[in-house]
Amino acid sequence: MKSYTEDFALNEVEIESTTPLSNTLRYYADHADTFIQATIDADMSESRDHFLAYLPAGAHILDFGCGSGRDAKTFLESGYQVDAVDGSEELCRLAREITGIPVRQMLFQELAAKNLYDGIWACASILHLPKKELLDVVHRIAAALKPGGILYTSFKYGNFEGIRSGRYFTDFTEESLTEFWSESPALKITELWITQDVRPGREEERWINLLARRA
Repeated sequence: MKSYTEDFALNEVEIESTTPLSNTLRYYADHADTFIQATIDADMSESRDHFLAYLPAGAHILDFGCGSGRDAKTFLESGYQVDAVDGSEELCRLAREITGIPVRQMLFQELAAKNLYDGIWACASILHLPKKELLDVVHRIAAALKPGGILYTSFKYGNFEGIRSGRYFTDFTEESLTEFWSESPALKITELWITQDVRPGREEERWINLLARRA
C-alpha cells in the first residue's frame, strides 16, 4: 500500500517572497480564523451535487485547496475516500481539527500524482493562480485524475486578474474560460454554469463553475 506521502508524490517548488502566491499565502496566514468563520457554513450543496453525480460510490476525491475542510468533511460523511491539501499551514491545522484527517500542506504546483483520483474538487482555490501558472496546474490535475475522472473548479466572474483584498485572483467569463480551457485538451468541459455567492450579504457576486472530464 502506498504511503500518504507517496500518493501525493510532491515536487519541491520554491516560492519567492514577492510572488502572487506568497502574497495570498500571507493573507491566509494572517486571516485564517476570519476566513473560516466566513466560509464554514456556506452552502455548496448545489455544486457538490453536480460534482458527485459523476462519481461512483466510495470514490477517491482530492479536495485541492480545502480551506476550512468544509467540503472534505461532507465528502467523508458521505462515504468517499478523501485526501485534503492546502497551501496555508494555518488553514491545514484548522482543517485537520474540522475533518479529523491528516490535511497536508501543499502548493498547487507540487501536485505530481498520476492516475490516482476519481474526482478533484478545487472549489474557489486555483483561482489564486496567475493564468501562466494556472495552465500548468490544470495539466497536473489532468494527470492526477484517473481516465474518466472529474474536476470541479470555480472562479469569480469577470475579467480581473491581479491582487484584490490582499490575494491574487484570476477571474473568468464563459468566453474567456472556454478559450483558456482549450489549451488543456486532456480535460474536456462537461458543464459550465453561473451561480450567486452563497455567503450572506454577498449574493450580488457571481461565480463561474466548471466540470471537466479527463479523456
